[in-house]
Amino acid sequence: MRRQLFITWFILAATAPVSIAQDFAALREKLVTEEIEAAGVKDARVLQAMRTTPRHEFVPAKWLPQAYLDAALPIGDQQTISPPYVVAYMTAQLNPQPTDRVLEIGTGSGYQAAVLSPLVKEVYTIEIVPRLSRRAEQILRRLGYDNVHVRVGDGYEGWPEVAPFNKIIVTCSPEAIPMPLIEQLAEGGQMIIPIGERYQQNLLRVSKQEAKLTQEPLQATLFVPMTGKAEDARLVLPDPANPGIANGDFKRVLGKDRTPEGWHYLRNVEVRTEDTANLATLDSASDNFLSFQSTQSGEPSRALQGLALDGRKVRSVRLSARIRGKDLRAGPTHDQIPAIVLTCYDHRRAAIENQILGPWQGSFDWKTVEARLQIPSATREAILRLGLLGGTGKLDIDDVRLEAGKK
Repeated sequence: MRRQLFITWFILAATAPVSIAQDFAALREKLVTEEIEAAGVKDARVLQAMRTTPRHEFVPAKWLPQAYLDAALPIGDQQTISPPYVVAYMTAQLNPQPTDRVLEIGTGSGYQAAVLSPLVKEVYTIEIVPRLSRRAEQILRRLGYDNVHVRVGDGYEGWPEVAPFNKIIVTCSPEAIPMPLIEQLAEGGQMIIPIGERYQQNLLRVSKQEAKLTQEPLQATLFVPMTGKAEDARLVLPDPANPGIANGDFKRVLGKDRTPEGWHYLRNVEVRTEDTANLATLDSASDNFLSFQSTQSGEPSRALQGLALDGRKVRSVRLSARIRGKDLRAGPTHDQIPAIVLTCYDHRRAAIENQILGPWQGSFDWKTVEARLQIPSATREAILRLGLLGGTGKLDIDDVRLEAGKK
């Protein structure tokens, strides 16, 4: 799908403006159908908002060809625009109503606020990076989002002058829920917020009833830091000189859906438990494992985890896992393969290169695989991707480990 969307964009660039608008709409429809609705978002109003919000207006020109890929994209100042699925999922979990006054705390793109605009009465968006905030406000005004109000500020402080809010949605991550946001949430209100360490976060639904809060974990996620007071007060900091994998045995799960803690952006995967009769064949610390399955070539099937990784301090890493495969085949493009992929990113959060453990094909019983991967010196963080990744068949993965080799 990535290659198809990229080629389509270059065709758009040579056509008339009216045709470009029509084709961008077609790309949004394809994105909603194949990446958002297929992944479980069913709210009709939210899906319509995703179909009509022009995401290409909110990304820098450099990344325009990738505007309708379901991916985070750099927008400058070490910030990113959230992937469309994440925006749709969080918006649906917020249950927006036409009478709602919503506080949105973003990093600077304005995209989440634009998606909310047709769904609620008023949107108050705090974009935490000044330069990006000014750009977002200009875009929102030009596109006619008149019920969106923009300010530069510390997301930790909220917007007390216009509180309380029926709903609050946060698209950057503090270590704990900021007290001002709790105070500014109206009675009976809800907040969707990612909480946790920089690379290990859980998306929570926070509800306020009779001045008491209840918290419901939804799924693991990955957002950029909130910055400001929230970041200054952080107690647990990443160690980019000693990267590792969290919950690599998949023992810890979240919520009713039993999604694996620490792993996000899940598609066509579930946590399964090995039959007792087969436990003797496993060397891992847990009998849980991730099982990826797809019969449709090119279909997403993955689990992701972010980690701090400094290429100035780490020259290589040893990546290993236990795997089992059945009828594994590659997808329609060279990068759609059953594998584990380590993608390195620079200080701008732009991808540098991919390192691959795999690919695998055919059928085989549990076995251990490992590789020594070289880390570019420009690397500042990384994302590990597991799964069929566009291939087909069934791939089981357990006991994922990553260890650094020092300079």
